[in-house]
Amino acid sequence: MAPKYRTVTYSQFTKIKKISMTDQEQRQSLYFNLIDELLRCPNGQEPAILESKPELIDSGLVQTMLQVATMFAHEGNQDGAQFLFFVARELAKELGLYPEVPSTEVANTEAASKE
Repeated sequence: MAPKYRTVTYSQFTKIKKISMTDQEQRQSLYFNLIDELLRCPNGQEPAILESKPELIDSGLVQTMLQVATMFAHEGNQDGAQFLFFVARELAKELGLYPEVPSTEVANTEAASKE
């Protein structure tokens, strides 16, 4: 018996695409809400806030933080930009998205560039 393949019409595909865009927009909204929480929380409470939303800790959050931080920097909000860049870098390290360079390699690179 031959396998049955389901045909997807263009209108069905468009509907599926719209649903996924809506999901994407919802996730982006959740990222913005989390970033807002982080910006408003008392100093030192950031880890607790991030731990309360593990489902949002991914590369998309890091990318969104970098975009917001860049916007803040362009608007003159240097403190907000620096904070978000720092948190995004730390999350990227945790997620394995940011390469850790051992300090000996950094020292060797700096010494080589001076020669």
